[in-house]
Amino acid sequence: MSFKPSYIKLSKSSLKDKIRSAEEILKNCTLCPRNCEVDRSVGETGFCGTGDRPYISSWNPHFGEEAPLVGNHGSGTIFMAHCNLGCLFCQNWTISHQDEGNIYSFEAVADIMMTLQKYGCHNINLVTPTHQVPMILRSLEIAIDKGLKVPLVYNCGGYESIETLKILDGIIDIYMPDFKYADFGPAKEYSNAEDYPSVVKEAIKEMYCQVGDLVMDNNNIALKGLLVRHLVLPEGLAGTEKIVKFLVEEVSPNTYTNIMAQYYPCYKAQDHPPLHRRITNAEYRKAFKAARDAGLKRLD
Repeated sequence: MSFKPSYIKLSKSSLKDKIRSAEEILKNCTLCPRNCEVDRSVGETGFCGTGDRPYISSWNPHFGEEAPLVGNHGSGTIFMAHCNLGCLFCQNWTISHQDEGNIYSFEAVADIMMTLQKYGCHNINLVTPTHQVPMILRSLEIAIDKGLKVPLVYNCGGYESIETLKILDGIIDIYMPDFKYADFGPAKEYSNAEDYPSVVKEAIKEMYCQVGDLVMDNNNIALKGLLVRHLVLPEGLAGTEKIVKFLVEEVSPNTYTNIMAQYYPCYKAQDHPPLHRRITNAEYRKAFKAARDAGLKRLD
């Protein structure tokens, strides 16, 4: 299957316009639904604690992602530091909630992308990118000139601004959002984002509108489309049944969905029962059955 990433088909002038639009938002930051309205271009920081330069924790070929991303050579992950969510059970809490990482130049980030491509990685997987979209786009422009040609994965928490997503239209090939909660109470208590359920629904519909169902090549490597992750929480706190019903009825029954069983208590979870324990086999089986019974046809 002949495939060109979306960003290669985009004209250089269109990409420059998108970069300018994203960088303009930084001056009164509304990149995400927090709408902090700080001027990040002069060093002010809001909820995410990030300025206007790439802030990266680590990067490497990753073999623990979903099979369509990993293939034989791994997914080229770039872990962006900090986050626009405040999850009390974050499994990457030293990256998301602390300062584990370093500021990079745009040129250096472009070189990281090129190195991952040279390693044979099937994609560039931008982990927690939401609050660093302008920096990613500026780095991408440089990487394109260097010969980048693998799909871009937007691996996010699902708490996204429609305005920012529209800037990314024509750039991102694979959207991979979490769908963490169906209900406002748990979203507020555990991620400090009461409006998360309504925000993530609109964000996922916009993502699907841009890229459609997940498309793979003859080797089952993802090329373009939507891949949704849903982490099952103890005592059904995530609201799995409502989430899978939404995906089938308002997005697509062919939405590639990973019903994830790997929850474990970390960061501050021990102080917030029932998040202080792993999920049971019965809880996972119930969640997976709900997804299947709802009519989702592509379950990871």
